[in-house]
Amino acid sequence: GTDTSNDHFRLEVKDKGDDGKIPVLIVQKSLDREMSRSHFLVLTALDGGKPLKSGDMNILVNVLDVNDNAPVFSKNVYSVMLDENAPVGTTVIQVNATDLDDGPNGDVVYSFSNSVNRKVIKLFDINPTTGVITVKGLIDYEDKDKYEIEIQASDKGLAPLSTQKSVLIKIVDMNDNAPEIEVTSFSSSIPEDSRPGTTVALISVSDLDSGLNGKVICTVNEDAPFTLSHSLQGKMYSLVTKSPLDREKQAQYIITVAAEDAGQPSLSSEKSIIVAVSDVNDNSPEFSLSPYVFYVTEGNNPGASVFSVKASDRDENDNAAISYHIVRDGSEDNKVTSFLNINSDNGHITMPFLVLQKQLDREATREHRLLLTAIDGGKPARSGTIEILIEVLDVNDNWPVFKQDVYSAVLNENALPGTLVIQVNATDLDEGANGEIVYSFGKEVDLNLQKLFYLDSKTGEIKVIGEVDFEENQSYEIDIQASDKGTVPLSTDKTVIIKVMDLNDNAPEIEVTSFSKSVPEDCRTGTTVALISVNDLDSGPNGKVSCFIQEDVPFAIAPSLQDNMYAIVTKSLLDREEEPFYELTVVAKDTGEPLLSSEKTITVVVSDVNDNRPQFLLSPYTFYISENNDLAAPLFSVKASDPDDSDNAHIVYHIRRDGGEGSIGLFLNINSENGDIMALKSFDFETLKTFQFQVVATDSGAPSLSSNVSVNVFILDQNDNAPVILYPLSSNGSAEGVEEIPRNVNAGHLVTKVRAYDADIGYNVMIILQVFVLHGSNHNIPIMLLLE
Repeated sequence: GTDTSNDHFRLEVKDKGDDGKIPVLIVQKSLDREMSRSHFLVLTALDGGKPLKSGDMNILVNVLDVNDNAPVFSKNVYSVMLDENAPVGTTVIQVNATDLDDGPNGDVVYSFSNSVNRKVIKLFDINPTTGVITVKGLIDYEDKDKYEIEIQASDKGLAPLSTQKSVLIKIVDMNDNAPEIEVTSFSSSIPEDSRPGTTVALISVSDLDSGLNGKVICTVNEDAPFTLSHSLQGKMYSLVTKSPLDREKQAQYIITVAAEDAGQPSLSSEKSIIVAVSDVNDNSPEFSLSPYVFYVTEGNNPGASVFSVKASDRDENDNAAISYHIVRDGSEDNKVTSFLNINSDNGHITMPFLVLQKQLDREATREHRLLLTAIDGGKPARSGTIEILIEVLDVNDNWPVFKQDVYSAVLNENALPGTLVIQVNATDLDEGANGEIVYSFGKEVDLNLQKLFYLDSKTGEIKVIGEVDFEENQSYEIDIQASDKGTVPLSTDKTVIIKVMDLNDNAPEIEVTSFSKSVPEDCRTGTTVALISVNDLDSGPNGKVSCFIQEDVPFAIAPSLQDNMYAIVTKSLLDREEEPFYELTVVAKDTGEPLLSSEKTITVVVSDVNDNRPQFLLSPYTFYISENNDLAAPLFSVKASDPDDSDNAHIVYHIRRDGGEGSIGLFLNINSENGDIMALKSFDFETLKTFQFQVVATDSGAPSLSSNVSVNVFILDQNDNAPVILYPLSSNGSAEGVEEIPRNVNAGHLVTKVRAYDADIGYNVMIILQVFVLHGSNHNIPIMLLLE
């Protein structure tokens, strides 16, 4: 069975024999996907049994799309307003179309139709996906005020379907065109005597914009003597004069015509017109100065052109063509001058040159005068005159002349800087720089001399600037040159003699030419110690010198055979031990005014000779030594001195050993350098109590000198002996005794006396002992020993 409710399909059953029956679904009515995208069917199968048995099967039929729908635009009319000069990329309008098909058959692509002009394609662009139309080029209202563009919408089916729609774009005018100015008629030149209101040019003004953007106001610059006059035709103007013209003040005008529209913002344009003012003869020839002064150098060559003068005429062409005429009155000045016509134009002299007929001499006549007339070529002609003053210029044809034949001066040496020595003076008959004198040293003057003297280039004064020394130079001859300041200077030389006067400005000079720094103390009187030279650079009395030694010393100055030479000699005996050296001050004095002197100090050392013997500090020497003396230490020392120097004062000591083998000197030794005396054995007071010997001191001079001294030695006792009991003495010689005393003796009772002996002396002498009872007692009486 079939679903009979859907009339788009029918079911046919085909018998296949043994294979059974096969149902076939057949489309019996055209399908439309846009009306129904799918159909739902139920297929029922029935068997032949009784009762019947059946089975169902659901069938879903999806209708596939066919590109059977063309795109449809959303609007019937697309219209938009667009400002001209819109920037590239500006969105103009968006078109929109839809397609009922599915998939690519329903995808819409936008484009310009093939009929669209290429110029439009350069101005606009359309997005194929969005349908947005944008500005691609320059939109100019003046070029086209509207565009009707055919837009095409197509699907993407295998056989695409498309729909076209017109888009109307109206361009809105913007004020983007300045007014245009055109000169339609123009007189490039106008006479300077034209009346006010004279037409110079016709001007047409237009503007491509519309509305207020084409409405124009036209003006000219106010500083020009012209104005604009509006004509009957709306866009036409006349350029006319508004005041008198003067070509000599301004021969040409640049007239700026300005046109401004009423747009927002307003635009303007300008056009310049050059108007020349043509000349009329309304000016006379004029000279720049009157009188006109020319300067002519004296000594000119006759017949040569010297100078020219020219008049000017503010007119032009023939009105400014000038001829010249000299007004001759027969004066002496005009007899020496005439004009030479050169640069002629139609017989007119365009440049007058003055030619001198004879040589001029400024010293004879300093100036000449004449009158010159200039006439122009206008009709009627105009003229002007000038007085010409010819000043004769000086030529450097005169040499400077000194006023004196001889210049000499006397100058003290050591004159202070700035001291005026002499002033020279020269004159020059020429004028100006040619007659100005400049003084200078001659080219051969030594540079050292220029360090001594200064010459003022203007005044000719010679002054001292250095140290003038008579001893260096007694006179100077200086070459002085007087030169003028001409282009080629002329100069004259003159010698100035300066004599230098000597002053006593040099103290005597002392020089030691030969000198013995030391002199033996035993030298004879008159021995030469030194030779000195005394010199004074001054002359006359200023250079006469006397010489002496200032101190009271055993020396004197003796003149030698040579002038200015002296000898320092001894005048008495010397003794080094009294004075080992002398400071000699040699004084030299001249006899000038003021007197000058100088000093020189010489140190003379008195050298030693061996003229003194050694002297002992004591004579004789007495020494005390203890018996049993130490052999390692000196017993005592002797000392001698010698007032001589060096080896002459070097002393050597020895003991005189002239007493034979038994002499005490054999038991002593002495240090030869310091005089220390050592013992070679110990002394015993009990054996030897005193002894004497001699020490000799000898210096190291050549020959040597010596002296001797006696030395007395006393041996001092030492307590080196025990006492010996003399009383009481026992029979066997021992110090033992028995004394009996009564009982009850009183205290202080003398018991007995004990006597003893000691070989030593002094406190070591004999001892006496007394025995006394201290106090009474029956037994064991205490006693006291008393030393006498």
